[in-house]
Amino acid sequence: MNRMIQLQAAAVVCICVPLRAATCESLSTLKLPDATVTLAQPVAAGAFTPPDPNSIPDARMQAVRGLPSLRDLPAFCRVALTLKPTEDSDVKVEVWLPASGWNGKLMGVGNGGWSGNIVYPSLSQALARGYAAASTDTGHRGADASFALGHTEKLVDFAYRAVHEMTAKAKLVVAAYYGGAPKLSYWYGCSSGGKQGLKEAQRFPEDYDGIIAGAPANYWTHLMAGDLWPGLATLKDPASYIPKEKYAVIHKAVLDACDAKDGVKDGVIDDPTRCGFDPKTLECKGPEGASCLTAPQVEAARKIYAGARNPRTGAQIFPGLEPGSELVWGPLAGGPKPFGISDSHFKYVVFRDPNWDFRALNFDSDVALADKADDGLLNATDPNLSRFVAHGGKLLLYHGWNDQLIAPRNTVNYYRSVADTMGGASKIQDSIRLFMAPGMNHCAGGDGPFKFDTISVIEQWREQGKAPDQIIAAHLTETTVDRTRPLCPSPQVAKYKGTGSTDEAANFACALP
Repeated sequence: MNRMIQLQAAAVVCICVPLRAATCESLSTLKLPDATVTLAQPVAAGAFTPPDPNSIPDARMQAVRGLPSLRDLPAFCRVALTLKPTEDSDVKVEVWLPASGWNGKLMGVGNGGWSGNIVYPSLSQALARGYAAASTDTGHRGADASFALGHTEKLVDFAYRAVHEMTAKAKLVVAAYYGGAPKLSYWYGCSSGGKQGLKEAQRFPEDYDGIIAGAPANYWTHLMAGDLWPGLATLKDPASYIPKEKYAVIHKAVLDACDAKDGVKDGVIDDPTRCGFDPKTLECKGPEGASCLTAPQVEAARKIYAGARNPRTGAQIFPGLEPGSELVWGPLAGGPKPFGISDSHFKYVVFRDPNWDFRALNFDSDVALADKADDGLLNATDPNLSRFVAHGGKLLLYHGWNDQLIAPRNTVNYYRSVADTMGGASKIQDSIRLFMAPGMNHCAGGDGPFKFDTISVIEQWREQGKAPDQIIAAHLTETTVDRTRPLCPSPQVAKYKGTGSTDEAANFACALP
């Protein structure tokens, strides 16, 4: 008879699992509260084929994100679960367990957008580094919020419950297979995955020992309004539409005005908040041309930079996109339709009307309605992370200054709110740090260095007590590294030392502006 150990599930339910499962297949009989094991299958090295081939990025994006090829994955045990924390829940989870060489740790991986899928690339990345890894579809399939219409519990699953339940069940699966719980657990996510990480730190602070939260969509209700703002600026009145061919014209003018302000002319603006570019400098002197903006286009560009504001009070609802981001304005401002993630939120969550027209959005009353309807459900803005810090948790925030989907100052604002709440930046730097990436787009890509290893950084921070004073980032053209720079803990920036190539990180040092 197998020796048994006691494990805690979902805080209150105690179950018993074998100290060591004899085989991967034997996990199919594992009994878990509110959960069913639907698959327990050994996968040979290099033999995994994703159910959806479109979920795996092409070779270039694999290189950009540092993802392994599926052909290079080690052998593992693939466990699939269906979780039903409520009668209306249908949460799919996969847990991947290295067949050998387990590093003793668990990594939960985040989603993007409305998050209706298992994230196989991130599972692959964690597995290749020796982690047991877990991913969830957050309780629905698909890329919009239509699932939430008439299904309040499914919205709760998406908001936070699915990730927490996934984490609790994954720890039980790990313990059953290896004979002991993971010694440490980490979270890795960007965008919606960044928000999920912050929600964990705020609501379930003991789930993870280290959290990597990139470009977090944490002020969800205001982000949804903020991402419709550029579309309304350019699409509501046809005269205001900025043709995509003019993005490069605006971008060049921005670089001409601000690129050299950091002491290095390199096609990247180190700190866009110090730029102060006014698109009126591009206003056409006569008829509209390819290299100038009409007066309505100037005003539209100004609105994109300024960000959403309440028309009655003038209060900032959400920050605008930064100077330097112009080449990637298309998703929010390029039309012909509004940004789908935000449009979907107002249709299915706020107004519960699939026929709602984004042109009717009122940035006063409708944003207030969205906040009231949310009441902290989707938003992850609580600045008090004292419980997370108290158990030794480390939070690594990062955001690209050229982000075209989530305005980067949102993360700066959140970090400052945490510092203010917890006694100042000096009080939190041992546990919480923010790294801004000049020239980086949403989560990856862009004119600036955008590839960096946050997993190694947080491992060293949490396990060795080595707080990151800089993170070396690389820029890739196709798959070739052609520039490296240090990313610095906010509010520091990378300053050129005055000698040597400006494409080599060693010639820069982190210092206050």
